[in-house]
Amino acid sequence: MKPHLIVSILVFLLGASGVTAAAEDAAPVKVVALGTSLTAGFGLAPEDGFTEQLSRALTEQGHAVEVHNAGVSGDTSAGGLARLDWAVGPETQAIIVELGSNDALRGLNPSQTENNLREILTRLKTRNVPVLLAGMRAPPNLGPEYAADFEPIYKALAAEFDTLYYPFFLDGVAANAELKQADGIHPNAEGVAVIVNRISPMVIALIDKVQ
Repeated sequence: MKPHLIVSILVFLLGASGVTAAAEDAAPVKVVALGTSLTAGFGLAPEDGFTEQLSRALTEQGHAVEVHNAGVSGDTSAGGLARLDWAVGPETQAIIVELGSNDALRGLNPSQTENNLREILTRLKTRNVPVLLAGMRAPPNLGPEYAADFEPIYKALAAEFDTLYYPFFLDGVAANAELKQADGIHPNAEGVAVIVNRISPMVIALIDKVQ
């Protein structure tokens, strides 16, 4: 083999190995999940919560990411707004917003939920933090009129702020008793795994917005 060809091959191999090493050493994208008990991992072992299972699933798929748990059990959209600035620190590169379920459980006026979520999205847009907004459905006992006022909030806000949108955080779990804890509301570990599996493509899209 001619010397110049050998040199060219060596340069290519060294360059390729350098790219691989750089990818492996890439700093993980810091994602914060701001939410309720569904995010906090209510009733679950620490390793079975939403952020923990999501982090593992994304890492296994080759994504450099850290998903931080900023879920508070019982939190409303107003509570999420009140703690936004300290819960989502300056190091945050992307955020999953999962709020509103407790607003609906308490029968709060949907306009309050809409206003709180809009303010959260406004502040995050000012900070240039990409958002994945997770929607929620109203409890059936509140009736169709409440649901008609509450449920469209999320899609409308996602369109208004041009954010990524996941229509229903409990998709695939809400109607399956085997995937929920004894309270009939919160997902068990298997239920969280279903949520993670379904929402992961949207979270990957969120990460791509950062990278």
